[in-house]
Amino acid sequence: MKISQRVQNLAESATIAVANRSAEMKAAGIDVISLGAGEPDFDTPSHVKEAAWQSLQRGETKYAKPASGTMELKQAVVEKLQRDNRLIYEPAEVLVSVGAKEAIGLAFACLLDPGDEVVLPIPYWVSYPEQIKLTGGIPVLIETDVASGYKITPDQLRTALSSKTRAVVINSPSNPSGATYDTEQLATLAQVLEDHGEVTVVSDEIYDQFIYGGRTHVSFAAASSYTREHTLTVNGGSKTFSMTGWRIGYAAGPRNLIRNMAKLQSQLTSGAATFSMHALAVALTGDQSCVAEMKSEFEGRVRYLHQRLNDLPGVVCPEPEGSIFVFPDVSGTYKRLGVTSSVEWATRLLEEAHVSLVPGAAFGADRCVRFSFATSRENLELGLDRVAQFVS
Repeated sequence: MKISQRVQNLAESATIAVANRSAEMKAAGIDVISLGAGEPDFDTPSHVKEAAWQSLQRGETKYAKPASGTMELKQAVVEKLQRDNRLIYEPAEVLVSVGAKEAIGLAFACLLDPGDEVVLPIPYWVSYPEQIKLTGGIPVLIETDVASGYKITPDQLRTALSSKTRAVVINSPSNPSGATYDTEQLATLAQVLEDHGEVTVVSDEIYDQFIYGGRTHVSFAAASSYTREHTLTVNGGSKTFSMTGWRIGYAAGPRNLIRNMAKLQSQLTSGAATFSMHALAVALTGDQSCVAEMKSEFEGRVRYLHQRLNDLPGVVCPEPEGSIFVFPDVSGTYKRLGVTSSVEWATRLLEEAHVSLVPGAAFGADRCVRFSFATSRENLELGLDRVAQFVS
């Protein structure tokens, strides 16, 4: 059976590959500490699960009408974006998707023709470049590092733009680095784009509720009047409400883009599950104390993880600003350990110390590895003890 070249060219998700190998070892009875998880270790809030159950009891198990999202959920998204992000949208400017990942894939498919370029900062979430390439688009990469806090500068953005640029990806807070742009930083990037011309920003804000150190989230679309009309804001329930398995996300942006994303979605998935839509609507408009509790616990964990990592010889970890990850540069340990890449480093850590995490090569940054603190404090302490023994 012949498989298409475009699919053969796709890289397997490294996060899933690591999870699979870790699961194999656990099944064999090996005590593996997982620090690679990309989902909160909290249960979905009880009132959200109850909302889904009530929806099922009412028989809301048919296709959603419209497929792009129920009016109940679209209105809830509108309210959320106004309350938390200072963004004013109408329901017609909102699309509900099968997780935020589908919304991003739909956007690239609608924006890009073969040969079109997308500016993508490194480190990037593993699916961005693969989704871009699947459409025939070309990722144009911008290097960042620990010294820059994993953030791009206006000059870097200006240099990366060309006549073929159709989109720019901004992920704040970032997976994997946790880097978070503030108002001034976003405004300077926005000015570069306005000077350049018609470029759409795909702003992935799935971790917008998990920002630490007294910082506040700023949406790229709120940076200026120009960005409001040239930004697709993507979010969902997966991280904020620990709803990863519910596969429910959303996007808000220019009406023409949303309309075409909905048209494409109708031919691919027919939209998200109806009862998941009702559950997310209740999550967005209901009691938010569950989110505050999760954030408070994460902030305590990330402070501990940051300190422990910076105490390790050859490891440099910038101050974590958001998300559920830290992204230390571990290349200072390579020579001592006799390794030459993050993949080799992470593989040896898993096989020898029984700690799983994700190599930075998966995110375009081979000097680094991604630690997740979406696990218990006990696991963090035990895992960091093993890492310390491994690098020392």
